Amino acid sequence: MRIAVTGCEGQLALGLVERSHRRSGMEVVTIGRPHLDLTEPATILPAIERCRPDLVVSAAAYTAVDQAESEPEAAFAVNAFGAGAVAEAAACLEVPIVHISTDYVFDGSKPGSYAEGDTPAPLSVYGASKLAGESAVAEATPRHLILRTGWVYSPFGKNFVKTILRLAEEREDIAVVADQRGNPSSAIDLADAILDISARLTKSRQDAAFGLYHLAGSGVVSRADFARHALAASRAAGGPWAHVRDIATGGFPTPASRPANSSLSSAKFNATFGQAMPAWQGSVERTVRRLVESISSETS
Repeated sequence: MRIAVTGCEGQLALGLVERSHRRSGMEVVTIGRPHLDLTEPATILPAIERCRPDLVVSAAAYTAVDQAESEPEAAFAVNAFGAGAVAEAAACLEVPIVHISTDYVFDGSKPGSYAEGDTPAPLSVYGASKLAGESAVAEATPRHLILRTGWVYSPFGKNFVKTILRLAEEREDIAVVADQRGNPSSAIDLADAILDISARLTKSRQDAAFGLYHLAGSGVVSRADFARHALAASRAAGGPWAHVRDIATGGFPTPASRPANSSLSSAKFNATFGQAMPAWQGSVERTVRRLVESISSETS
């Protein structure tokens, strides 16, 4: 099994590479610039074709949520048109595609967790560009699996957990919004889930499993309590700790609006594939321990 993943430095791409090493007969090949540039459609098919993949994972994206408000053309070029071109390449090569989307396609007005049948209403350019990407992928090939996730963190790249630990090294008090809630989702757990179902996706051209799913960490929490849990895990592992002070979203204005509730129900994925994402608390603790160990090794 060879899986081609768009993007070389993203959290999910690096997670897929790491977790594939634990599985025999499975190879993950990441592709990024200059060989594959989502803003240059002519580069996409040749780059993916050279990998001779059995499955494509469309993980590369424009993820600068606030910057997208002033760069809508750039966001749509990557997240919509680029994603569609990747799906078209997968269709041309007659292989299925797993495309990663976001919880930010919703406006956050629903009291409970969002299901796949709920109507999207993005508040930001980023969310709108990702929603357009979903449509482009679905139109390009019937052999698609679109996975919406959110609040992704890992030992890699830039993410909320790493930012909180860095701030804890610099200050004693950290202000974190307490009126936004969602599902913290480990890129490692997401990678494992994708690798677990990859064989099924490649076996059939008409598997009823293809379609749109939500896949996020089990459990819902506020951003402030997410930060508290990460910092408690850090302190337990001998890492930095700071007090978390609750603030309202209005106290931390940003160019892009965030949904107050972006929690996702993964029930459909669990029922279809017979597996569930781990509880977010344990996954955060495992990630924090790795990060603290990394900090310790760098300073020793």
